[in-house]
Amino acid sequence: MNEFALIIRRDMISKDATPSPEQMQAAIKPFQDWIGGIAAQNKLVAPPKRWDSDGRVVKEDNVVTNGPYVEIKESVGGLFLIRAENYEEAVEIAKGCPILKWGASVEVRMAVPTE
Repeated sequence: MNEFALIIRRDMISKDATPSPEQMQAAIKPFQDWIGGIAAQNKLVAPPKRWDSDGRVVKEDNVVTNGPYVEIKESVGGLFLIRAENYEEAVEIAKGCPILKWGASVEVRMAVPTE
């Protein structure tokens, strides 16, 4: 099994970026059920964590900028780790993310073995 990061990206700054309380309520249960299904298959390595939209980028010569995506509207909204045999399986898991229907995207990245 390989480990994959599922990175949920969504619009964090436009006027329609913040879901209404009703939209949030409608999204919570399906998301929890989806995560629960991954955990029940013993494929959840690290549970989801939410990330703020602020962030900083540190560059050479100690240059620090606000970011990381000040020039675009999409940012990381959540990130967690799963186990899967390959990209195909990880992508199939990502396709089940109910947040997709709210305009988000899920980036799938495989951890590179250190050996």
